[in-house]
Amino acid sequence: MRLEGKVAIVTGAASGMGKAIAEGYAKEGARVVVSDLNLEGAQAVVDAIQTAGGEAIAIQTNVASTEDLQRLFDETKNAFGKLDILVNNAGIMDGMEPVGEISDERWDKVFAVNTTAVMRSMRMATDIFLAQGHGVFVNNISAGGLYGARAGAAYTASKHAVVGLTKNTAFMYADKNIRCNGIAPGAVMTNISSTMSNISQTGAARQSLGMAINPRVGQPEEIAQLAIFLGSDESSFVNGQVVTADGGWTAF
Repeated sequence: MRLEGKVAIVTGAASGMGKAIAEGYAKEGARVVVSDLNLEGAQAVVDAIQTAGGEAIAIQTNVASTEDLQRLFDETKNAFGKLDILVNNAGIMDGMEPVGEISDERWDKVFAVNTTAVMRSMRMATDIFLAQGHGVFVNNISAGGLYGARAGAAYTASKHAVVGLTKNTAFMYADKNIRCNGIAPGAVMTNISSTMSNISQTGAARQSLGMAINPRVGQPEEIAQLAIFLGSDESSFVNGQVVTADGGWTAF
């Protein structure tokens, strides 16, 4: 098993890519903390993992709350005594608004979940990683963190920021046996569109132009396989990278 003996937190793990990553990690031997605002959904993932013979617990977490994040890390240490891998997967979309239409409220909400929460969770995990002498970050970023034609202004900017945070963290702690990498999925079959509201007609029309060259939509399990590799010791020499997984969409 590629993650045997590891303890991992996966945020936003009640559905979509987070669910697939949590299940994939457990299948590879990790003890998994399934973190999500949707506690019922998180517990369902835990139940499935346990039925399959894995070990997991569910913790309800609003990643935009510092108190919730602190409780997530405290309960993880209480349950398992350590943390080896943090997967920052939780995220929300904007409404495809270009900068001329974005409201302060939408901007602040998207950044609170997609960027600030990632920074805070990484800050908390770093304390654990430094104390124990090792640790791995896997940030699920999106192709929207690399290109401008995948979402609105707020989402795009929030994910670009996490790219910079990922690279900076990798460099800062490379001599401390702490690695930090990211995943940039293209179009993947998830329910993230449920976080969208008041969609901009202008923005949506502009963003749809690239769909014609998208070879296909990915499945969450395909992204999970990359997250397993980046979380495992197999990727011990991979640090500070953002790996695109989009079926060749951005190769065109």
